[in-house]
Amino acid sequence: MADGLEGSEGPSTKHPIPLNEGRARNMRANRRVDSKPEVRLRKALHGRGLRFRKDYRMDLGGIRVRPDIVFTRRKVAVFVDGCFWHVCPVHGRQPTRNEWYWTPKLRRNVERDRVADEALTNAGWAVVRIWEHEDPDAAVETVVAALGKV
Repeated sequence: MADGLEGSEGPSTKHPIPLNEGRARNMRANRRVDSKPEVRLRKALHGRGLRFRKDYRMDLGGIRVRPDIVFTRRKVAVFVDGCFWHVCPVHGRQPTRNEWYWTPKLRRNVERDRVADEALTNAGWAVVRIWEHEDPDAAVETVVAALGKV
Protein backbone atom coordinates (compact mmCIF):
# COMPACT_ATOMS: atom_id res chain seq x y z
CA MET A 1 0.00 0.00 0.00
CA ALA A 2 1.26 3.41 -0.88
CA ASP A 3 0.20 5.03 2.39
CA GLY A 4 2.00 2.47 4.58
CA LEU A 5 -1.18 1.32 6.31
CA GLU A 6 -2.93 -1.98 6.56
CA GLY A 7 -6.53 -1.67 5.38
CA SER A 8 -8.23 1.44 4.10
CA GLU A 9 -8.83 3.20 7.43
CA GLY A 10 -6.91 6.26 8.58
CA PRO A 11 -3.73 6.23 10.68
CA SER A 12 -5.56 6.44 14.01
CA THR A 13 -7.12 2.99 13.62
CA LYS A 14 -4.46 0.89 11.92
CA HIS A 15 -0.96 -0.34 12.48
CA PRO A 16 1.85 0.61 10.13
CA ILE A 17 3.12 -1.97 7.68
CA PRO A 18 6.54 -3.26 8.84
CA LEU A 19 9.56 -2.00 6.99
CA ASN A 20 10.64 -5.56 6.15
CA GLU A 21 10.13 -9.13 7.34
CA GLY A 22 13.10 -8.92 9.70
CA ARG A 23 11.56 -5.94 11.49
CA ALA A 24 8.19 -7.70 11.63
CA ARG A 25 9.82 -10.77 13.18
CA ASN A 26 11.64 -8.57 15.71
CA MET A 27 8.43 -6.82 16.78
CA ARG A 28 6.53 -10.13 17.08
CA ALA A 29 9.29 -11.41 19.38
CA ASN A 30 8.64 -8.67 21.96
CA ARG A 31 6.95 -10.13 25.00
CA ARG A 32 4.64 -8.65 27.61
CA VAL A 33 5.89 -11.10 30.26
CA ASP A 34 9.05 -13.15 30.67
CA SER A 35 11.36 -10.79 28.82
CA LYS A 36 15.06 -11.65 29.13
CA PRO A 37 15.83 -8.82 31.58
CA GLU A 38 12.80 -9.74 33.68
CA VAL A 39 13.70 -13.45 33.81
CA ARG A 40 17.32 -12.58 34.65
CA LEU A 41 16.17 -10.41 37.58
CA ARG A 42 13.71 -13.02 38.82
CA LYS A 43 16.39 -15.73 38.77
CA ALA A 44 18.78 -13.52 40.69
CA LEU A 45 16.13 -12.63 43.29
CA HIS A 46 15.10 -16.26 43.64
CA GLY A 47 18.77 -17.22 44.05
CA ARG A 48 18.92 -14.84 47.01
CA GLY A 49 16.07 -16.76 48.64
CA LEU A 50 13.40 -14.16 47.87
CA ARG A 51 9.93 -15.40 46.93
CA PHE A 52 7.48 -13.36 44.93
CA ARG A 53 4.61 -13.45 42.48
CA LYS A 54 5.10 -12.67 38.81
CA ASP A 55 2.76 -10.73 36.55
CA TYR A 56 0.36 -10.30 39.46
CA ARG A 57 -2.84 -8.42 38.62
CA MET A 58 -4.02 -5.81 41.10
CA ASP A 59 -7.17 -3.70 40.95
CA LEU A 60 -6.56 -0.44 42.79
CA GLY A 61 -9.44 1.99 42.90
CA GLY A 62 -10.59 1.21 39.38
CA ILE A 63 -7.05 1.09 37.99
CA ARG A 64 -5.71 -2.27 36.86
CA VAL A 65 -1.97 -2.74 37.39
CA ARG A 66 0.26 -5.74 36.54
CA PRO A 67 3.74 -5.38 38.01
CA ASP A 68 6.33 -7.81 36.70
CA ILE A 69 7.38 -8.92 40.19
CA VAL A 70 5.33 -8.48 43.36
CA PHE A 71 6.26 -9.05 46.98
CA THR A 72 2.73 -9.16 48.41
CA ARG A 73 3.56 -9.30 52.13
CA ARG A 74 6.01 -6.44 51.94
CA LYS A 75 3.91 -4.49 49.43
CA VAL A 76 6.71 -3.93 46.92
CA ALA A 77 5.92 -3.86 43.19
CA VAL A 78 8.75 -4.17 40.66
CA PHE A 79 8.56 -3.25 36.99
CA VAL A 80 11.27 -4.13 34.47
CA ASP A 81 10.85 -1.52 31.73
CA GLY A 82 12.11 -1.84 28.18
CA CYS A 83 14.11 1.14 26.96
CA PHE A 84 12.13 1.60 23.75
CA TRP A 85 8.64 0.90 25.10
CA HIS A 86 8.94 3.11 28.18
CA VAL A 87 11.14 5.87 26.68
CA CYS A 88 14.33 5.38 28.68
CA PRO A 89 16.15 8.69 29.28
CA VAL A 90 19.44 6.99 28.31
CA HIS A 91 18.48 4.75 25.38
CA GLY A 92 14.96 5.82 24.43
CA ARG A 93 14.65 7.62 21.13
CA GLN A 94 11.93 9.04 19.01
CA PRO A 95 11.05 6.76 16.11
CA THR A 96 11.87 8.17 12.70
CA ARG A 97 9.41 6.01 10.77
CA ASN A 98 5.66 5.91 11.32
CA GLU A 99 5.94 8.50 14.05
CA TRP A 100 2.17 9.15 13.69
CA TYR A 101 1.72 5.71 15.27
CA TRP A 102 4.69 5.36 17.63
CA THR A 103 4.83 8.79 19.27
CA PRO A 104 1.31 8.65 20.76
CA LYS A 105 1.73 4.97 21.67
CA LEU A 106 4.94 5.57 23.59
CA ARG A 107 3.44 8.65 25.26
CA ARG A 108 0.49 6.51 26.43
CA ASN A 109 2.91 3.92 27.83
CA VAL A 110 4.72 6.55 29.89
CA GLU A 111 1.44 8.02 31.11
CA ARG A 112 0.16 4.56 32.06
CA ASP A 113 3.39 4.02 34.05
CA ARG A 114 2.80 7.27 35.97
CA VAL A 115 -0.82 6.34 36.71
CA ALA A 116 0.22 2.86 37.91
CA ASP A 117 2.97 4.30 40.13
CA GLU A 118 0.55 6.79 41.67
CA ALA A 119 -2.17 4.17 42.26
CA LEU A 120 0.30 1.79 43.89
CA THR A 121 1.86 4.51 46.04
CA ASN A 122 -1.58 5.73 47.17
CA ALA A 123 -2.45 2.13 48.13
CA GLY A 124 0.66 1.95 50.34
CA TRP A 125 2.95 0.05 47.96
CA ALA A 126 6.60 0.76 47.25
CA VAL A 127 7.29 0.93 43.51
CA VAL A 128 10.62 -0.05 41.97
CA ARG A 129 11.30 0.56 38.28
CA ILE A 130 14.29 -1.15 36.71
CA TRP A 131 15.45 -0.38 33.15
CA GLU A 132 16.28 -3.35 30.95
CA HIS A 133 19.85 -2.07 30.46
CA GLU A 134 20.64 -1.90 34.19
CA ASP A 135 23.27 -4.19 35.64
CA PRO A 136 21.45 -7.26 37.06
CA ASP A 137 23.43 -7.17 40.33
CA ALA A 138 22.63 -3.49 40.84
CA ALA A 139 18.96 -4.18 40.04
CA VAL A 140 18.84 -6.92 42.66
CA GLU A 141 20.36 -4.57 45.23
CA THR A 142 17.77 -1.90 44.38
CA VAL A 143 14.95 -4.38 44.95
CA VAL A 144 16.51 -5.71 48.18
CA ALA A 145 16.90 -2.13 49.44
CA ALA A 146 13.21 -1.45 48.74
CA LEU A 147 12.27 -4.63 50.61
CA GLY A 148 14.37 -3.51 53.56
CA LYS A 149 12.63 -0.14 53.79
CA VAL A 150 9.20 -1.70 54.17
